[in-house]
Amino acid sequence: MTTDNLKQSYYLTGNGALMILVGLLSGLAVAAAPYPRLMLTAHIQFLVNGMMSVFAGLMLKTLLSIVGRRSATLIVWAHVSAWAVCFSEVAAAVWGANKTLPIAAAQAGAPGAAAWQESLVTACHVIPALLLIVAWILLVWGVFRGLAKRNEATVG
Repeated sequence: MTTDNLKQSYYLTGNGALMILVGLLSGLAVAAAPYPRLMLTAHIQFLVNGMMSVFAGLMLKTLLSIVGRRSATLIVWAHVSAWAVCFSEVAAAVWGANKTLPIAAAQAGAPGAAAWQESLVTACHVIPALLLIVAWILLVWGVFRGLAKRNEATVG
C-alpha cells in the first residue's frame, strides 16, 4: 500500500541517503580535524540524521504514518534543516566551539570559539531540533491515525 505523499517520501529518503554518504565521507576527515572528537560527533550526526530521514520517508511511503500533504512537506523541511546541525558540528570541530556540546567539547579539549561562532553553532542546533520535534510529533500522530484507520476498516 502506498501513500499520497510519495513525492515527499522520495525527498526524505534521498535526503537521508545523501546525509549518510556525507557522514561516511566525513568519517575520513575525523583524524585531520583540529578537534577530532568533535569531528567524530559531526560524523555520527550525519549518519544518525540520515537514517532518521530515510526512516521517516519509508514511514510516509508505506502508510505506516498517515499525514496530510502540508504536514508531509513540513516533515521534509525539518529533515532538510538537519544539514545545518551537521555542518555546524563540522564547524565546531574546526573552531573549537564548546557551548552547544559542552561534554564532547570538554573531552576534545576545545577552548571555545568567537562569540558569533558559538552563537551560530547553537542556532544551527536549536532551530532544526525544534523543527524535528514537530516533525516527529506529526509522524507519531500519523502512526496512531493510521492504526485507527486500519482498525476501522477491519471492524466495518
